Amino acid sequence: MTQNIHPSAWISPDAKIGKNVKIGAFAVIENNVEIGVNSTIQAHAVIQSFTKMGSGNVIHPHVVLGDLPQDIHFNPETITWLEIGDNNTFREGFTAHRATVENSATHIGSDCYFMNNSHVAHDCSVGNKTIFANNVAIGGHVEIGNNVFMGGAVVVHQFCRVGSFAIVQGTTGLNMDVIPFTLIGGRPARHYRLNSVGLRRNGITGERYDVLSKAFRLLRTKRSLDTLPETEELNFLKEWLAVKSKRGVHSFVELT
Repeated sequence: MTQNIHPSAWISPDAKIGKNVKIGAFAVIENNVEIGVNSTIQAHAVIQSFTKMGSGNVIHPHVVLGDLPQDIHFNPETITWLEIGDNNTFREGFTAHRATVENSATHIGSDCYFMNNSHVAHDCSVGNKTIFANNVAIGGHVEIGNNVFMGGAVVVHQFCRVGSFAIVQGTTGLNMDVIPFTLIGGRPARHYRLNSVGLRRNGITGERYDVLSKAFRLLRTKRSLDTLPETEELNFLKEWLAVKSKRGVHSFVELT
């Protein structure tokens, strides 16, 4: 263990704490926990057993990481994990649960930002550089790609996928998959257009952007993408579409 640990914090002697970790008042860190270097665990945060996190994570007050999955059939004696990457921020009241299948894990990547009271359920996979605004909640077995923005109070049905570089409008309810690189919203949820701002901010411009724009129009009219020139993004989109969906894919806003 290291310096910067408040005397009121409770830390299991079994926990592995990296160098230069700050732990605030009344924080609880249970056994079988690993916390990487240069992380901050603020007051009243709880890191439960079978949670691993990398370096540089910031855990705000009243965050709970690694609690049991909310699955009435789960045996609490089963060893499952919550695995977290590096340089994430978890704001007040965030929760993430362990997986349900023995020796498997709920995964959260690196460089993500989770705002107040957002939630990642059991068996989910969240990519890198993804943002959850306040009160976002995703059900079990949901897959969220890289560079996704989830607007405030978005809810996602279990087993859905949200593709990389997608942006989801606040208060949207998703019960099907979201195509990568797109903007989706409304009730019921529909794909509107490309996430043009997000793509350009990430350097996807010029021909790369134009190919995606053509791909979006082809998908809207249920036509093949095979006539388009190959780009890294188009190949990624084709691979994503080739994976069999468990929930289906949200449709498009009708052209008027």
